[in-house]
Amino acid sequence: MLMKQNFYIRQWKHSQKIQYYAHNIKPLLNEDALFSDGSRFYRIPQEPTKEDDVTVRLRTAHNNVEQVVLIYKNQGKQYEVSTKKVCQKGQFDYYEGIIPKSEYPTEYYFEIKAGLAHCYYNSRGVMEQPIEYYNFRISPDYKTPDWAKGAVMYQIYVDRFCNGDKTNDVETREYYYLGDYSVKVEDWDKFPAHMGVREFYGGDLQGILNKLDYLQQLGVEVLYLNPIFVSPSNHKYDIQDYDYIDPHYSKIIKDEGQCLEEGMIENKEATRYICRVTDKENLEASNDFFLTFVQEVHKRGMRIILDGVFNHCGSFNKWLDREQIYEHQVGYAKGAYVEEQSPYRKFFQFFNEAWPYNHNYDGWWGHETLPKLNYEASETLYQHILDVAKKWVSPPYCVDGWRLDVAADLGHSKEFNHQFWRDFRRVVKEANQDAIILAEHYGDAFDWLQGDQWDTVMNYDAFMEPITWFLTGMQKHSDEYREDLKNNYDSFYGAMTHHMSRFHYQSLEVAMNELSNHDHSRFLTRTNGRVGRVHYAGSESASEGIKKDVLKEAVLIQMTWIGAPTLYYGDEVGVCGWTDPDNRRSFPWGKEDTELLEFHKKMIAIHKQSETLKIGSLKFLYGDYGLISYGRFTEDEQYVVVINNLEEDKEIEVPVWQLGVKDGETLVEMICTKRETEDKRVYITECGNVSITLSGQSGVLLKKEERND
Repeated sequence: MLMKQNFYIRQWKHSQKIQYYAHNIKPLLNEDALFSDGSRFYRIPQEPTKEDDVTVRLRTAHNNVEQVVLIYKNQGKQYEVSTKKVCQKGQFDYYEGIIPKSEYPTEYYFEIKAGLAHCYYNSRGVMEQPIEYYNFRISPDYKTPDWAKGAVMYQIYVDRFCNGDKTNDVETREYYYLGDYSVKVEDWDKFPAHMGVREFYGGDLQGILNKLDYLQQLGVEVLYLNPIFVSPSNHKYDIQDYDYIDPHYSKIIKDEGQCLEEGMIENKEATRYICRVTDKENLEASNDFFLTFVQEVHKRGMRIILDGVFNHCGSFNKWLDREQIYEHQVGYAKGAYVEEQSPYRKFFQFFNEAWPYNHNYDGWWGHETLPKLNYEASETLYQHILDVAKKWVSPPYCVDGWRLDVAADLGHSKEFNHQFWRDFRRVVKEANQDAIILAEHYGDAFDWLQGDQWDTVMNYDAFMEPITWFLTGMQKHSDEYREDLKNNYDSFYGAMTHHMSRFHYQSLEVAMNELSNHDHSRFLTRTNGRVGRVHYAGSESASEGIKKDVLKEAVLIQMTWIGAPTLYYGDEVGVCGWTDPDNRRSFPWGKEDTELLEFHKKMIAIHKQSETLKIGSLKFLYGDYGLISYGRFTEDEQYVVVINNLEEDKEIEVPVWQLGVKDGETLVEMICTKRETEDKRVYITECGNVSITLSGQSGVLLKKEERND
């Protein structure tokens, strides 16, 4: 009997121990529940001034951690703050700490403790050790335009979009450039020539005006125009006159003189061209028409970004005047090429004293047609370009921002480069505080994205390149195919999280997320997995073996990723092309791929209707070979994106609990890239997951159904 009693006593004590541990010992640290970012939901205010204390927040699983410590650094000193658990929402707890106001940049991360478990959380997520490179960062007074956050942008290469005014077309032999004459292309559907910078299809601003209804129906909110200032090429990255819109894109009122005769190669004899681009009546009329253009675009609630080419100009430029176009024109000073006493002499770096007509000047990358601007030697040049920057964003034009060509190359040193862009930002923001400053940049732009220079960049590193490698295995010029990177989720995840961490969050929200543009092959061509350029592969081959299903996957990601989804004109209707110049084909009016067009319209509409898809947080949920799943979410709304880039169908378990979706809740299919039916599939969450079967090379967007409790 005593033995039996002792047995029951031992059993009772054992059960008491179990209950004690169950109530007092924390479960294993749930790292997948940890989350923070730089969005307005986890940093308050998101874009603080130097007068604002900043509240930062970390999410954990409910009752899962013992302590969250906020660690921040300011002016070389490190501080630790014990955070407070401020609320519980569903299965998550939220901890908050306060970073005191400061006029200096601040870095921070979190330390999380749960029993013996111990980790850190920074901009890349959970870390075993703190890594300063990936700290969250705050720059006081760093604000990016709200209108650009998640805005749908549309890039137009003007000459190839639509010819709305045939009276301003460039004529054949109107002038001589790069070893041959200008050419008026009569066949709108002709493929661009390999050396086609002198070919003109006639696209202009009137053509864009004529197609504004189309662009609005597509869902476009912002127009980004490749350069439109006076220039002898169709790409216009060789600016001739920064003060005027090219009359060939705008208005020609006075049209006198003659084109060059066959055999004539000196542009000082190109009297028709000289009249068109130097006569002030034409130039003023062009600017007036541009003003009308801007007003019409703004009247429709759309915005305009201009392309600023400030690192170099062109050999036709009035300051240099290598072509002697301005030498004998009334109202123009002599160019620096023409004579040493030119007021523009110091605008360029000359290597000898061989005047008149000095050919020995510094060209960008050695190109004599792209003379590099010599800012360090001329305060006048420095101020003039700042005046240009101010002019176009100020009344009466009120353009909405600048895209900056090869911005990191400007100047002869990195220190000077940064100083120029600080002054550029000051001038532009004083004139138009809502104007965006968006730079072309390859590689890490961290040094320029500290709130005192650029707002953001064309997002190659943290968008175009990782998506291209994963979905197609192709390099963005179609110059290389990498089987090891195609469908490689680890590489995709690593590239995205690494490069995204180098942005301030408000910079990421306005980053230009493109699949194609004027410098790289068309994304649809990349889906064929072929290495090629037009000069040896031929234009026709760019359309062979393409996979529209893969393009749709890419567009689904583009319209649900953080940033400003930016379409390159014609991508939405199936335009193909190898890299420059083949990527600059004319828009196929009347021959559009209507299937792709309708898909783009649907995806753009979904994007525009959701604040979450514009400014919500992003969390990776699941990944494997050929598979990607992530969520966009706020406290009130959750979306799930699932991509299957494999050839075969795949069943995928997605842990949607990480977004705050509870068991038994419903996820409704918003769009599936391979089904054109209006019947939307419904998924019920079970054990924290949803199970989805996806067809090969397809994607799906799900949204948590709102409950009417």
